[in-house]
Amino acid sequence: MDDIEYSTDEIEKKADEEIISFGKIESGNENQHSPGKRKKCGGWKLASLLLVNQGLATLAFFGVGVNLVLLLTRVLDQDNAVAANNVSKWTGTVYLCSLIGAFLSDSYWGRYLTCAIFQLILVLGLGLLSFASWFFLISPTGCGDGMKLCNTPSSVGVVMFYLSIYLIALGYGGHQPTVATLGADQFDDSNPNAVISKAAFFSSFYFALNVGSLFSNTILVYYEDSGKWTLGFLVSFGAAIIALLLYLSGTSRYRYVKASGNPLPRVAQVFVAAYRKWGVTPATVDALYEVEGTESAIKGSRKILHSNDFKFLDKAATITSMDLRGPNNPWKLCTVTQVEEAKCVLKMLPIWLCTIIYSVIFTQMASLFVEQGDVMASKLKNFRIPAASMSAFDICSVLIWTGVYRHVVVPMSRSLTGNPKGLTELQRMGTGLIIGMIAMVAAGVTEIQRLKSVSPGSKKSSLSIFWQVPQYVLVGASEVFMYVGQLEFFNGQAPDGIKSFGSSLCMASMSLGNYVSSLLINIVMEVTTRDGGPGWIPDDLNDGHLDRFYFLIAGLTAVDFIIYVYCAKWYNGINLDTSENGIQLEEQQKEVLASLMS
Repeated sequence: MDDIEYSTDEIEKKADEEIISFGKIESGNENQHSPGKRKKCGGWKLASLLLVNQGLATLAFFGVGVNLVLLLTRVLDQDNAVAANNVSKWTGTVYLCSLIGAFLSDSYWGRYLTCAIFQLILVLGLGLLSFASWFFLISPTGCGDGMKLCNTPSSVGVVMFYLSIYLIALGYGGHQPTVATLGADQFDDSNPNAVISKAAFFSSFYFALNVGSLFSNTILVYYEDSGKWTLGFLVSFGAAIIALLLYLSGTSRYRYVKASGNPLPRVAQVFVAAYRKWGVTPATVDALYEVEGTESAIKGSRKILHSNDFKFLDKAATITSMDLRGPNNPWKLCTVTQVEEAKCVLKMLPIWLCTIIYSVIFTQMASLFVEQGDVMASKLKNFRIPAASMSAFDICSVLIWTGVYRHVVVPMSRSLTGNPKGLTELQRMGTGLIIGMIAMVAAGVTEIQRLKSVSPGSKKSSLSIFWQVPQYVLVGASEVFMYVGQLEFFNGQAPDGIKSFGSSLCMASMSLGNYVSSLLINIVMEVTTRDGGPGWIPDDLNDGHLDRFYFLIAGLTAVDFIIYVYCAKWYNGINLDTSENGIQLEEQQKEVLASLMS
């Protein structure tokens, strides 16, 4: 037994020699390392610069995305179902590109360079779209307003159009997850107020995002809806250029986080090591391999205590005679913390899968909600309300419900549950699912009423477009519960070494939700158009049953909620080592939470 303990010490020593350091803070230049000059880099001035950058970039992005479905139907003459599918695929690509940006920033390029490159791609995409619409798509001038038809675009124009919008998807998607983290990096963790400042920054970041999108959803969408597509795209192009120039102006004063290498191999090592020891009986908890001390083998990360979930992975931390004979090989022997890191990934996946159906609900605002509103009575005296501008009610609902949640829901739920946060992240996400389901029911009821108000031979219904307000408001309320809770959950439950992975799960959920929406539309149209029927989502919505599609999504959400409740009850949270450092960190978090809630 003594020989084994001695050999284990040797293994621990070798493991210490192969440690990878995560999250090393570096200043913009070497002189800024000195205490006297460190205060000049980072802080609220630079964070505010990034907030303005985010607001302008969001304005530019939504200047294209919010009205994209009408551009496809009016200018490119696509059917409603085809256009909705294309918007879902495009939006899904945006969030898929977010994963690419997050991976490159954390692993190789660093956050500053990643933001700069992807913002440049966004500018190029918007410039190409403005050029394509001016010379190839909008012909004759002013067409695509719902009355004046456009000429059939050339194949060159169509190619340039799709190239430009997917460059925009790549640029904005890659930039989005990175700039928020770069903003949080501007606050020095050695400062006691840094945690409070970061919390305030994320709230301000979400506010800036909604302000930018509000401008696009009201002013820009009006000009585009009236046939001035190129003008709207040029405004977006100009906003993106200003955003990039403002971003570059802070280059010498940012605080930087060094790229820490690819975290994927570390998780893969656990599965490979467990597979190699498939016939080995897992050791007892005390005999599993772990380095000594308060620090884990993953520098910058706290240790994670052993859990009884997925016990077959404990084989990867079980020391065998073969492990004692040669040098330490992480593909054969992993620490308990490394194994628990892999377990955390597996435990979060069922919760993540249950959030995808919510993203199906969310994506309807950019596609079918707009198509539905486009065939409703939208004139207010002599002013015509663009269908896409109705999403402004969603944005306002988000802003209002953010305050309601903090000042009303949290105090009430805190008194009932005794939880300082009021609702747990899982409870918050479940509430978001329920509200989202109700939003789909409201959309279905609106469509039933719209169909009842269609006169024979008329393309549009006499039902007011303001009947859509409840469904937009409900989706906005559900966002406050689902997306914010989802972000907090995945960031809080992800181990220190893979925090970027936690953020990526939120964006991956949105991406897959858009693709699932596209798949649902294809299946529904395939089934409902048999025997020559028009289908639920035909080119003329008056001949279809869009209400049934909304009710279908509501039904799927109800089933998903039942599964989600089971997964939420099964879920066991991460169990970090209660070392002195861990206790201090937890106490600091409690103090910050108390100050924020006061």
